[in-house]
Amino acid sequence: MGSTANKYGENGMLPTEFKTPEGAFYVRNDRTAAVLSYALNIDNKKITLYNDNGIEAAVYFILGGQSMTLQQLKYIIMIAETGSITLAAERLFIAQPSLSKSVAELEKEMGITIFHRSNRGVYMSEEGTKFLSYARQIIEQTELLENEYKSAPPPNRAFAVSSQHYAFVVNAFVELVREYGRDKYEFSLRELKTAEIIEDVRTRRSDIGVLYLSRFNREVIKHILQNEELKFVSLFTAEPHVFVSRSNPLVGKKSVTLDDLKAFPRLTYDQGVRNSFYFAEELHITAESPKNIIVSDRATLFNLLIGLDGYTISSGILSSDLNGSNIVSIPLESDESMEIGYITIDRQMNEITLRYLEHLKEYIANYSS
Repeated sequence: MGSTANKYGENGMLPTEFKTPEGAFYVRNDRTAAVLSYALNIDNKKITLYNDNGIEAAVYFILGGQSMTLQQLKYIIMIAETGSITLAAERLFIAQPSLSKSVAELEKEMGITIFHRSNRGVYMSEEGTKFLSYARQIIEQTELLENEYKSAPPPNRAFAVSSQHYAFVVNAFVELVREYGRDKYEFSLRELKTAEIIEDVRTRRSDIGVLYLSRFNREVIKHILQNEELKFVSLFTAEPHVFVSRSNPLVGKKSVTLDDLKAFPRLTYDQGVRNSFYFAEELHITAESPKNIIVSDRATLFNLLIGLDGYTISSGILSSDLNGSNIVSIPLESDESMEIGYITIDRQMNEITLRYLEHLKEYIANYSS
């Protein structure tokens, strides 16, 4: 392989470009001695490598004669997941001072603060949170390329779904796990805040995300999805119901109104720093309610429905297998409806994702019938 003399960046920086007679580009990072053979795109700050399908394979940021490594990105991800440099070092089997030094060098190289340090550990800065999303993309794409092109044992079957708090999402997930239970697999089900669901799908951490559209939030959510190049696929439309405990005084009514609910605590799911009304999981979030309780998980919500005679507004689909028999659903008189569907990147889905959607549609059809 003949080398050209071309170097990129300031002060004769690496990586160095090589070109074969066949015209394929090779970029070698002398810090890792790794050779990658993909198409090349160069600007004044970074070198981006793409595979034959146009998928971003690796990014080298060129600053001060050094380049960020994949290993450093893995360090950042592990620290973010553990919330502790010490614990991350243990899991990575490296010395804590070495890990701290590597992070400090990366922060200096990038010109940002990725982590804030405190006596209780570390937490992401605003810049660090954005950097982490890019780091995850690079590592996940690298792993896909390695699985595709390296001669290694077949990877575990992988699938991830992020969702608002719906029983039918869990039921379909259970069926999927049972179906693949004899094989090796790595499945993830994350019940998250609305903004986090969109972010998970955007960064490909999840294959699909399940959420709803209504007359109230449709324009805002669809605009966000369009900006993130995501599409919404409708599954079904549900009329709003309230979930209450079996002992609630409202039980026995054929339907309830918003005025009927004012005497009871309203339970809603926390939406974090993106606490916009448009991200709420519950319809009529702007309706007057003198008593309000915000929770972060399904178990706490159902416990408070029972313990405080509270209510929450949802799709009306319950699962006695998951929620027991102490929670009942009552129709809510409303001019709104919930169009529940999934969001995804506009690309061909893998076999497991398609199978999950089949289970999801089957569960919804059985409930509707």
